Amino acid sequence: MRVTEKGQVTIPKEIRDRLKIRPGSEVDFVVSDDGVRLVRLDDSKQDYKSFEEWADSVKGTWDLGGMTTDEYIDWLRGPRDDLDRR
Repeated sequence: MRVTEKGQVTIPKEIRDRLKIRPGSEVDFVVSDDGVRLVRLDDSKQDYKSFEEWADSVKGTWDLGGMTTDEYIDWLRGPRDDLDRR
């Protein structure tokens, strides 16, 4: 991809189709240590036919930074003091 003088790039059709990006869709650029990700923002007009269709649309957009699910939940909520973790 080449960036224009105005800082614009064209999103390839394959990616637009996969993320269901259409004219007027809102997107964001998420910066991380290893680059930048394009993320389609929530579109209230988006109708999913099934949970699986929604899950496919967000696949690969969540980075836990190498944490397991349990580690992430502990980080998010704080460790549970009502459990005996031996």
